[in-house]
Amino acid sequence: MSHPRPAIGVSAIVFDDKDNLLLIKRGQAPAFGKWHAPGGKLEPGESMIVACKREVKEETGIVGIEIDCLLAVVERRVEGFHYVIMDFLAHLNQVDVVNPVAADDVLDARWVAESDLAGVDLAEGLWPILRTACLMRRHQVQAGLRDISGAESDFLPLLDWR
Repeated sequence: MSHPRPAIGVSAIVFDDKDNLLLIKRGQAPAFGKWHAPGGKLEPGESMIVACKREVKEETGIVGIEIDCLLAVVERRVEGFHYVIMDFLAHLNQVDVVNPVAADDVLDARWVAESDLAGVDLAEGLWPILRTACLMRRHQVQAGLRDISGAESDFLPLLDWR
């Protein structure tokens, strides 16, 4: 049995100013018809942060997100695919919330309240990542790996040695 070549993927766990999460309903495999954070494959020469912003724009039409940190790294070997996915925590950096519009390979896109997540058919493995993101946001926890150089290439924990 041959195995697919691993691909690098990114996704953005985006919050609006009311703590709603931006989710998309996948229009193709893997996880067809399941809800997920917007994301996709890293393109050659593209930084992970640029890829996150591009994917959010392509799949929902939303621009103006700020990446806060690298929240999780997951590996998915499902449905004939092999992805290593960098999940970034992000927020909408504008006061007026923009309604997402499903585009590209997406069936639907919407803002979802944390209290409504239990009723959403999420892609396998997404719930613990969203739960962690919601807890960090609610309690204003500064965790995850940060782009400490500003070059969008080196992500390290911020440590306070005081």
